[in-house]
Amino acid sequence: MRKTKKKNKIYFPDPKFNDSLVTRFVNHLMKNGKKNIAYKIFYNAMKKIDLIKEKEDKTALEIWKEGLKNVMPHVEVRSRRMGGSNIQVPIPISSNSKITKAMKLLISCAFIRNEKTMSNKLAFEIWDAFKEQGEAVKRKENIHKMAEANKAFSHFRF
Repeated sequence: MRKTKKKNKIYFPDPKFNDSLVTRFVNHLMKNGKKNIAYKIFYNAMKKIDLIKEKEDKTALEIWKEGLKNVMPHVEVRSRRMGGSNIQVPIPISSNSKITKAMKLLISCAFIRNEKTMSNKLAFEIWDAFKEQGEAVKRKENIHKMAEANKAFSHFRF
């Protein structure tokens, strides 16, 4: 084989929820190596979700995981040069890549919201993702629509 398999990175569990997925999310949220600030933003967002949930029996962490699952894309389109033109080829995404794309979508959509603090932005974006609305879910649906529109080229997979 020409390509070697990529080693899966091991993430240590976070101090509060004891979950390695939270650490992974915080690593994507972190800017300029300031992990403590990223943890603070995430934990404040979880507190805010606890306050805004109405009649939900789930905890804030379960709501976050459900929202992450709702934002997760299952296919993506990649450009491939065929003849003289570029075509968009839909390709299924690996499970590890799905999680990464969902986290990045959630964070980028939270960043452009109009709330005051980043923890509020993140909390409301997670809540919208849990309710299957909001910008992150729209972007996921756009990715799926692009893949559906280019379904005819799916036999050109890499």
